[in-house]
Amino acid sequence: MPDYISILILFAVGALAGFINVMAGGGSSLTLPTLIFLGLDGAMANGTNRIGILLQNIFASVSFKRESVSQIKVSLLMAVFTLPGAIIGAIAAVKIGDKLFQTILGIVMIGIIITMIIPIKYKKDYQERVKKIPWLIYPVMFLIGFYGGFIQVGVGFLLLASIHFILKVNLVYANMHKIMVVLVYTIPVILIFLFTDNINWEYGLSLAVGNSFGGWWSAKFAVRKGEKFVKTILIAAIFIIALKLLNIF
Repeated sequence: MPDYISILILFAVGALAGFINVMAGGGSSLTLPTLIFLGLDGAMANGTNRIGILLQNIFASVSFKRESVSQIKVSLLMAVFTLPGAIIGAIAAVKIGDKLFQTILGIVMIGIIITMIIPIKYKKDYQERVKKIPWLIYPVMFLIGFYGGFIQVGVGFLLLASIHFILKVNLVYANMHKIMVVLVYTIPVILIFLFTDNINWEYGLSLAVGNSFGGWWSAKFAVRKGEKFVKTILIAAIFIIALKLLNIF
């Protein structure tokens, strides 16, 4: 018999995480601990979390496209370079023990806190479309791909900052590229977790419905409200994650 309370919790947390993920990043710092709290081990929670991430980014990508915010060739080129790293990261994630995974997750959380206290000055005068792709973005995408494949938590912040500063595009377009990159590398990562039997479909689909709902509306808000609104949500996302890391809620 389905656990309806857990399903409702995952839908609500998923919707919030989907909204935050598209606007800034960091939603997995809410969903991954929630899945562990509901009784899944580290690898199972990690794999289950990817179902929501995949569907959320599909919906968000379609939403960005309908808002005429798209540069598909650039997005896919960056995404290709994340694939080897993401596959290696996912394989590593399913091979380590549950205790070690949770220890690494804790260290990652501390790292996120440190990045929170370092001010990031986003540029207001950056362009929308990429005219020339600097070579630096490719090794950066490989490393971010490994991190995303391994643990995912906070990868949105890394992608958003890297794309914004290296490609010199504004935050709305940086968000669009971020969504496409995560969408592409999540596909092989999910297959790895699936083949190693590390996905709880009931929880994953509940989370996915919430993620998709939040991601869809978040993409519309990002485009229609512009960079100022994105920055506000970015600050709010960091604040929420900080409260979670400090066990305030």
